[in-house]
Amino acid sequence: MYAGVWLLLLLAAGTLGVPEDEESRRIYLQFNPGSSSSAVNLLHTRAVGNGSTIHYVWSSIGAPAVLLIYTETEHSQLRLNWTKLLSPDPSGAIAIEPADSVLYSTALAFTRIFEYNDVNNTANFSGAAERYFYPSYDLSNFVWENANNTLNSSSLSFHLTGVNATDPTGSFRNGSISFKVTAYDRHGRDASSPRLLHTANCTKLEFQMSGVQPRGNRSRFALEMFTLEEKSGRKKKRSVRSIDDEYTPTIFEVIELVPDAPNASHAQGYFQWKSVAYGSQNGTRSDSLPCVVHGLQDMNGTLPAPSIIQAFYGEQLGSRYNMVALNVSFGIADGDFYDKNKYLVWSALVGYGTPPRDSFSVLVICIMAVALGLPLVLLIMGTILVWYLKKTVFTNYQPIN
Repeated sequence: MYAGVWLLLLLAAGTLGVPEDEESRRIYLQFNPGSSSSAVNLLHTRAVGNGSTIHYVWSSIGAPAVLLIYTETEHSQLRLNWTKLLSPDPSGAIAIEPADSVLYSTALAFTRIFEYNDVNNTANFSGAAERYFYPSYDLSNFVWENANNTLNSSSLSFHLTGVNATDPTGSFRNGSISFKVTAYDRHGRDASSPRLLHTANCTKLEFQMSGVQPRGNRSRFALEMFTLEEKSGRKKKRSVRSIDDEYTPTIFEVIELVPDAPNASHAQGYFQWKSVAYGSQNGTRSDSLPCVVHGLQDMNGTLPAPSIIQAFYGEQLGSRYNMVALNVSFGIADGDFYDKNKYLVWSALVGYGTPPRDSFSVLVICIMAVALGLPLVLLIMGTILVWYLKKTVFTNYQPIN
């Protein structure tokens, strides 16, 4: 009787995805390495282990951006020329030594926040008429707080928090936007919604708008980003069907930006998120806001303001790299507007290697085992009962003389 139940449990457990990357890494966080100034923010995360190092360089110099650099040694180091980095021409200010240890690199920048008046409550960002858009917020013009005050070696996290430097409408008088970054030293699942699955080869980015006064009572928002890849590996968008599970019920889609380089001789970077944001800090299902990614549009290879991207890759980006821009908009037709809670949070992973894949949770496996195993137990018990009754009847049968 119990053999069938255990067999079902084992079969169900077999559907529980075993992470491809169970490796761990040692995480080191640095704020403005080599500089005593707190006037700008540059945060370096080194993830060391397994014979390699993943360098993440986050900064609010220019538009907020991150460099991901993978090296095939555990001893590679970040080198900064601060004088050049803060000059109008920062090319060459950021380097990795030894240079020949760099196996792969990519970059991601967050450039603008769009706000539009969704008069018909359709959440159709790409279809909204130009007259419904308010002037966009250029993140390269924001004033950013000292991120060193938020650096937490225990949670391996920090915040880049900023307000609009030119704010004639007073929208940022009591509000701000922030990018919370969390590094991971091993495989696991994030504690906050949407409970992203992660490995030691990635970090989490959490974009948050809090207390920002909308310029209309039907305002919706979208975040503009751009990313680059070498000419041999143009970025592509990939939609992956996810499992409806206890962590983010009803969310069936995961979006990934990955290099379109099928013949690459090594792993490459990715940008991954679930198609959901939240309109409150609780992150409950009732506060969920679907998010939609809009197109990958080619850029002309120039950036609006100097940043760490030019500092590492140099000028003339367009001749050596494919650069594409995309927008992620937040909201659902006939849903609540930003004005209701004046809060928005959206999470994504930036990493190297194979993107994590969701699988059935232990709770769901137990429910499946009970749902599938109970009928089998009843069938076995019924069969035994019928066999026993038949045996008893025939044993007590007395033939007629």
